[in-house]
Amino acid sequence: MAAPAPRPPGLCCCRKGSAAGPEAPSAPPPPPEPPPDVASASSSQLFSLRHLHLGLELRPEARALAGCLVLELCALRPQPRALVLDVHPALRVLSAAFRRAAAGEAPCAFAFSPAEAAASPPPCSACPLGFRVDPFTDYGSSLTVSLPAALQPHQPFQIIVRYTTADGPAIWWLDPELTYGNAKPFVFTQGHSVCNRSFFPCFDTPAVKCTYSATVKAPEGIQVLMSATQSSYVEEEGVYQFYMEYPVPAYLVALVAGDLIHADIGPRSRVWAEPCLLPTAISKLSGIVERWLTAAESLYGPYIWGRYDIVFLPPSFPIVAMENPCLTFIISSILESDEFLIIDVIHEVAHSWFGNAVTNATWEEMWLSEGLATYAQRRLLSGVGAAFTCLETAFRLDALHRQMKLLGEDNPVSKLQVKLEPGVNPSNLMNLFTYEKGYCFVYYLSQLCGDPRHFDSFLRAYIEKYKFTSVVAQDLLDSFLNFFPELKEQCVESKAGLEFERWLNATGPPLAEPDLSQGSSLTRPVETLFKLWTTEPLDSVAAASSVDLTKWRTFQTVLFLDRLLDGSPLPHEVIKKLSECYSSQLDSMNAEIRIRWLQIVVRNDYYPDLYKVRRFLENQMSRMYTIPLYEDLCTGTLKSFALEIFYQTQNQLHPNLRKTIQQILSQGLNPLPAIDTTAVTTDTPAMVLEDKVSEATNGAISLRDVNVSA
Repeated sequence: MAAPAPRPPGLCCCRKGSAAGPEAPSAPPPPPEPPPDVASASSSQLFSLRHLHLGLELRPEARALAGCLVLELCALRPQPRALVLDVHPALRVLSAAFRRAAAGEAPCAFAFSPAEAAASPPPCSACPLGFRVDPFTDYGSSLTVSLPAALQPHQPFQIIVRYTTADGPAIWWLDPELTYGNAKPFVFTQGHSVCNRSFFPCFDTPAVKCTYSATVKAPEGIQVLMSATQSSYVEEEGVYQFYMEYPVPAYLVALVAGDLIHADIGPRSRVWAEPCLLPTAISKLSGIVERWLTAAESLYGPYIWGRYDIVFLPPSFPIVAMENPCLTFIISSILESDEFLIIDVIHEVAHSWFGNAVTNATWEEMWLSEGLATYAQRRLLSGVGAAFTCLETAFRLDALHRQMKLLGEDNPVSKLQVKLEPGVNPSNLMNLFTYEKGYCFVYYLSQLCGDPRHFDSFLRAYIEKYKFTSVVAQDLLDSFLNFFPELKEQCVESKAGLEFERWLNATGPPLAEPDLSQGSSLTRPVETLFKLWTTEPLDSVAAASSVDLTKWRTFQTVLFLDRLLDGSPLPHEVIKKLSECYSSQLDSMNAEIRIRWLQIVVRNDYYPDLYKVRRFLENQMSRMYTIPLYEDLCTGTLKSFALEIFYQTQNQLHPNLRKTIQQILSQGLNPLPAIDTTAVTTDTPAMVLEDKVSEATNGAISLRDVNVSA
C-alpha cells in the first residue's frame, strides 16, 4: 500500500473526462479489439472501460462484504442493448442503475455512504435498470444489464451495481483463531486468474485494463490495504480511500484487512504483517526490496508503481505469492526459508514490469507474464552468482521434466499457447510449462542476441512500447525481430528445429535449455550423495558421513530429496537409515524441505515417521504444502489416514483448497458428504487438472512440481 496521501479531488476521482460540446463528441480511433477470451462471459469488446470505483463495507461478523460498483464506460458501437459482466454465485446482485456522465466530469464524482452501500438508493440522476444473472461455467455466472436505447458511441456513462458477496473463490474470511495473533478477524482476496468476479462484477479478462478507486469502511481496529498507488484514512468517518492511477486488469485489484502493522524497509517499501510476525519480516527483508527494485530498474526502466510494499498473509493464503501492484501478497510460512523468500521477492518484483505493466491478453498465453518474469528473475539473480542461479534453474527444470514424464510428451497443456476450451478454468492450466518452458524460450531469444545486455535493451524498449496494455505472443516476437533487424534478415524465426511457431505450439519439453554447467560446484555434491544412498550394497556409514545437510543451501537439499522422491519406493533398509541420519535434522528446517521428506515417508509407507505428516498438515494450510501430501496419501495405502486428518483440519482451509482436497479424497470412493454450510459449492480454481483437461492426462500434476507464485 502507498503512503497516506491527501484525498484525490472529489470522492475518488483521478482523470478528467474529455470535454464534450453541444453535439456528440467526435469518435476517437477505435482501439484494436482484444482476442476473444472464452473464460469471460462479458461483453468487454463492445465497451471502453475508463474507470471503476468500489464502495465497500467489510462485515466480518457475517463473513460478508456489501458493495457498490460504479463503472465509467463508453460504448464502441451504436445503441448496445445490454452490458454483460462476469459475476459468481457467491455474489448477490441487488440493483443496477444507469447515469449519464456530464461533460468533463471526473469519474465517480458523486458521493454515497459505504455504510449503506448495499441498501441506499442510486443517486437521483440515475435510472434503475433491469438485469438478470445466468449460468456461465463452473467458476462463474454472467450478469446482463439492460441499457437505454438511445446510447451512442463514445459518450461516457456510468453503471451502478449494488451487491453483497460472501466467501467465494476471491474472498476468504478468517476467524481470529485462524490468524497468528488470535485477536481479530482477517480477510484477503486473491483474483488470479478468474476469481475476482466473486469480489465485484467486472470484465474479468486480462485484455481489459482500467484505473480504479475504492472507499472501504471496516470495523474499528482493522487495517485495510489495497493494491493502489495512493491511500488515505478519514478517521472521523472510519473510511479508507484508495486510488490506482494506472490501468490494471481486474485480477490485480486486491484487498486485505486485519490486525496488521507496518515498518519501513526501504525508501519506497514497507512490510505489513501481524504484530507477532513483524520483527521476523523486518529482519528478513530490510534493504532487500530496494536492492532488487534498483537492479531491475537498471535493466528494464523506471519502476512505475510508486510504492512496493509487501504484506505477509496467514498460512491459509492459497498460493506462495501474488504480484498485486504496489502491494505484493506473500504467504507467511515462506519466512522460514531465506532462499525461497528471496527468489519469490525477486520474481514478484519482476512482475512489476512483466505481467503488471505489460500483461498477457488471454490466459492461453500466461507464459508472456510468467516466462518473462522468470527470465528477469534469473537475470537479476545472476548478480548473486552464476552457480546459485544455475542451481535454482536446475531444480526447476528437474521439476519440469518430472511433470513431463507424468503427463506424457503429447499432452496439450505442455504447449506455450494452450487452447483454452470453453468451460475449463484457466487456473487449471497453470503449470511448470508456463514458467519454465516459457523461460527457456525467452532465454533462447536472449542467446540469439549474443550479449544478454542487448536483450536487456530490447526488453526495456518492449516495456516502454506496451506498458499499460495487454499483448499476445506475436506482439513480443514482432518487436524482437524489428529491434534486431539483422536477426530478422537471418530468418532466425524459421531456424530448423527451433522455429518460433514450434516453440509456441509444439507439445513436449523445451526445444533448447540453458547450459547450467556453471552450477556444477553446487549440483555435483547432490548427485554424489544421491548415488551413495542408492548404490547397492548400501554403505550407510559412508553416505551419512559424506555431507552435513545443515551446511547445504536449501536448493541443494530439496534437489537431493527430489531425487530420492523420484527413486521411491526405496528399499526398507535405505529409508530406515535415511530416517536415522536425517529425520531429526530435517525437522528443524523449512517447510520446502520438510514436505519433501514427508512425501518420501508416505511413498515408502514408513510408519515410524507418519506422525510427522499429521503434525505438518495440522499446521500448514497452503495449497503448495497440502495437496502433494494428500495426493501421495491417497495414491498409496493411507487414504483413511488422509481422511482423518482432513476432517480434523477442514475448517482451517481456504474454500478453494478444501474443495480440491475433497476431489482428491473422493477418487474411487462415494462422494464425500458436505462438510461446511459456508463452503463454496461451485468449482473454484484448482492446481490439479480436471474437467476437459483431465481427459488428456493420466494423473494430477503434483504441486511439488509447480511454481505457485503467480
